[in-house]
Amino acid sequence: MKATYMFGAGDVRVVDVPDPVIHRPTDALVRVVRACVCGTDLHPFHAMRTVPEGIPMGHEFVGVVEEVGGEVSAVTPGDLVIAPFAWSDGTCEFCREGLYTSCRYGGFWAAGGIGGGQAEAVRVPFADATLVKAPVGEDSDLLASLLTLSDVYGTGYHAAIRGGVTDGSTVTVIGDGAVGLLAVLSARQLGAERIILMGHHRVRTDLGREFGATDVVAERGPEGVERVRELTGGHGSRVVIEAVGHLPAYEQAVGVVRPGGVISRVGLPQYEQAPIGPGSLFRPNITLTGGPAPVRAYIETLLPGVLDGTVEPGRVFDREVGLEDTPKGYREMAERTALKVLITS
Repeated sequence: MKATYMFGAGDVRVVDVPDPVIHRPTDALVRVVRACVCGTDLHPFHAMRTVPEGIPMGHEFVGVVEEVGGEVSAVTPGDLVIAPFAWSDGTCEFCREGLYTSCRYGGFWAAGGIGGGQAEAVRVPFADATLVKAPVGEDSDLLASLLTLSDVYGTGYHAAIRGGVTDGSTVTVIGDGAVGLLAVLSARQLGAERIILMGHHRVRTDLGREFGATDVVAERGPEGVERVRELTGGHGSRVVIEAVGHLPAYEQAVGVVRPGGVISRVGLPQYEQAPIGPGSLFRPNITLTGGPAPVRAYIETLLPGVLDGTVEPGRVFDREVGLEDTPKGYREMAERTALKVLITS
């Protein structure tokens, strides 16, 4: 089959690899019908060392079940399913707490010998616990929005939940990528009264306004911090969602959060050290939270709104390519000419 592999910085190729097969009775084989390129895929695209054998890519996909192991009962061949970006057994102590990304027996696509989602097919471990059946066919107009439930929508929602967004909240979202925009959407769903989106790409921030942003701050650094503080009466924002992962974005979050507030960080950090001491988080009693979103915990909550058209998170996709053209999708996202690239089968 065809699958996307990365061999080094900027070197993405679609190559021939063996078809996946059932290894364990809890496995399922899923034919991918929609996948996408994630902002986190761009981190290795910019900086990965050369790996001669390459690594499989992609952790967001929806597809059709083709075959199941003997112990799989929740999904059957022919079902359209959503695959969270982490697979999990559903029974360990962390899964029972809803923290599926910390499953003792689970893992992540494109790691640990499991193929990536930017491919024609994927072997899914613990299929009963991992996959979520969607009551539509593979020709549904909802596929793009359903795909966001595998990561970016669930991650935006996780950011808002961890930040403690409730009715009347003032929220600042840093980052106008897909996660940031869907954090805006999620904050609005949870009742936020004021949502300040910090981003400087007009097309993206316009979509953010449609998703529920009440204000847009295009300035960055100290100027951006000052502008947010002006909008919040000088105090700052009680909830700040950092959806970028770079140190300047974190420092901006520290600058705009109010005393007693929360920074919810879901952008994959590209740094090892950040200010947390007396002058940043300790003295003003700031809570730092976030992490990789256990999106499996949120799919049933978010799915009805996608199915009935109440929300359209799939609007974050502004480019579409076939699997063979996936390298082009990477380049377009790296060059900021695309917000998020959808990959079709």
